Order: sequence, then C-alpha cells, then structure tokens
Amino acid sequence: MNRRSFLKKSSKLGAAALVTTAFPNIIKARNHKPTIRIVGTHVTLQEKIRQQAEKDLGINIEFYPGGSAEVLLKASTDPDSFDLYEQWSNSIKVLWQARTIQPIDTDRLVYWDEINSLSKTGRITEKARLGLGDAPYKLLYVQANNRLGSNATSQISFLPYVHNTDSFGYNANVVKQGIPYTTESWGWLLEKRFHGKVAIVNAPTIGLFDLALAVQAQGEMQFQDMGNMTREEVDQLFDIIITKKRQGHFRGVWSSVPQSVDLMASGEVVLQSMFSPGVSTLNGMNIPCIYAAPKEGYRAWHGVMCLSRACSGERLDAAYAFMNWWLSGWPGAFIARQGYYISNPQRSRPFMSEAEWDYWYDGKPAAEALRGTDGKISVQPGTVRTGGSYIQRFENIAIWNTVMDTYEYTLPKWSEFVLA
Repeated sequence: MNRRSFLKKSSKLGAAALVTTAFPNIIKARNHKPTIRIVGTHVTLQEKIRQQAEKDLGINIEFYPGGSAEVLLKASTDPDSFDLYEQWSNSIKVLWQARTIQPIDTDRLVYWDEINSLSKTGRITEKARLGLGDAPYKLLYVQANNRLGSNATSQISFLPYVHNTDSFGYNANVVKQGIPYTTESWGWLLEKRFHGKVAIVNAPTIGLFDLALAVQAQGEMQFQDMGNMTREEVDQLFDIIITKKRQGHFRGVWSSVPQSVDLMASGEVVLQSMFSPGVSTLNGMNIPCIYAAPKEGYRAWHGVMCLSRACSGERLDAAYAFMNWWLSGWPGAFIARQGYYISNPQRSRPFMSEAEWDYWYDGKPAAEALRGTDGKISVQPGTVRTGGSYIQRFENIAIWNTVMDTYEYTLPKWSEFVLA
C-alpha cells in the first residue's frame, strides 16, 4: 500500500470512527440528568439536604449559599444565575418588583392542600396575633393585576415551606436565665450590663426590627406602625442606635450563621440576634445558648422558595420536583432538628421519633437526648424548648421580617450604622 492510498483509507476510517464514538455521546447528553442551581442562605442550603434530594429525585443540584443581603442582590439582578431562590418572605417585594421571579402554579404542587393556615391566612389559631409588617399571606397570591395580595388564586409568588420565630440568643454561663414571655425582653439588647458584648444580624429588613423592638422596649421611642415606619421614625431610630454603636455598645454585626456561632463561642459576645441553627450548634458545643421568648413577641420569618424568571423546560420540571420534595416529609423532619418548622408538619411526623415531635412541635420536655442536624446532642433529657410549642410560638408574633415603604431610605442609614 502506497502512502497516498494509506492516507485516503485512514481518513475514511477516522471519519467512521468519529461518527461511531460521537453518537453515544449525543445519546448520553440527551439522557443526562438536569441540573438546577439554588441560591440562598446557609440556613437551608446544607450539604445533607442537597445529597438527600439528589438521591430521592435523580437530578443534579448545585447550592450557592451566601449572606442574606448578598443572595438577595444576586437574585434581584441576575435571574439567569439561578433556578430557585430560597430565603425569607421579606425578599418577595424586592424580587417581584425586579421581575426576576415567575409565578408558581399551585396545581403543580402535590401538597398544596396540606399547607396550614399560618402561611395562607397569617394566623395559626384564631386567637393568634397577626403580627406587624409583611405577614407572608399578604404577599402570597398573584392577583389579576399581577400584584401580590391575600385573595386566593391559583398562582403564588413563593412556595411556603420552612418558617420560624426569631429572637436573640444569650449565653446562660454569663447572663442569668430569664423567664419566657415574662422577663426576657428585646430591651436586653440595649442594656448597659452587656456593653460591648452585643451583636446584631447584618440585614436592614431583619436587624433593623430587632433594634426597633429593643428601643421601644427600653422606652426610648414609640412607633405608630413599626412594620412601616415613617422617615421621621427611621431618622430617630438611627440617631439612637448609631450613637450607641459609636459609644462601643455593639461588638459588631454578623452576616451568616457560622459567624454568629463564632462570635458567641469565642466569648466576644454574650447576647445577640440569632437564628435557630446557630443556637442549636452552640448547644452542641456545650455552650448553653438560650433562645429568648421575648415578652414583646417574636420577630417571625417565613421561608420562600421562588422560581427564576429564566427557569424553563426540563429545569423547570426539576425545580417543581424539588419544591414538592421539600414538603414530602423527610426535609421537614430534618430541619425540625435545628428548630425550624414546615408548612405541612403532619407529613414530617412519621420521619421523627416520638421524643423529637414532643419536644420540637408540642413543647414537651425531651424524653431523651436529641441530636441536631450535625449529629451532635443539642437537647438534653428533661429540657423544655424556650417559647413552648409550635402553636404557642406563632401565637406570639410581634412583627415579620419586612421590606417597608421606606426600605430604600433605610439602606444608607443601615450602612452608616454598620460602619460607625
């Protein structure tokens, strides 16, 4: 065979080989599992949750956790960067007005009818306090005029799932334990005995209200409607808290749960704004962090799961599958172990031990040692959860995480507070 014939036959064989090797790759690409990208905070974007969801759903899931302000900015400016967004209901106004999320069809939600009245009407019982500010039911339903409201429709702005009541945590080794709903008070955040040992969550739609509740509890000012402050009230509030910051009362601010844990574990703070996972982690480290039940009521939040405007096709189908998975039982039981509740709790009850259900949901003493999501013991036998049962906690809501009409006006002032 001469060189010319060899090259000619080799080229034909090479082309044939390329076709036969490329074809299986095309088939593989078509059958490749869809990947969804989820932006949110460390609160729910945990590796164990991602792994279990991938196992149960047979899809690829990428988590992008970050601080509250960071992920809200990302989601409100770049819908192509995510398929699902997980945070709190105070995100909804910002995302809806930015038009970066799309409505969710309730007929595609398997467990929609199981979601309880707290998410849909704002009250867990008839005698429950509705709470000031952005109660989630006010922002849940997409109205005919494309605005958000409380009149029930078949389209919603977010999936109601994880929720809780927040307050402040304190180190019982240093701070004498108070009496829930009686002596524990938001005013403790401003008491002189904790000078230089207090931290606040770095979020103007959250930390702002912790401070407003504290200022009002101390009698330093009153609000006509704390859930929608006037500019004059905002000015007065920031005059008070910035002055205290410059005097050294606050150790600083934190932007993520791990940061809040480090601040208290290191002894830098003894009392601060806290989220339940941080409290659970500290208790697992044998640091007796008490999650206060303030007599003024809780600052509550409701988790929201939102669909990106850019999510479509198989990624949209996978996103709905993930939303339905969250209400299917296992996830609700998992997050109960860090002190969070789910919108259809009875679905999660079979995935919890009797002792876990009694402690976390019914407010009964722990019949045995209970472990947190990290596998460490976070609840000792005989302990009663501060604040009591699920019902009792949500009957005592002072205010919800909120985006006020004066939200943009508060942003530079919040920056001034953080940098003071």
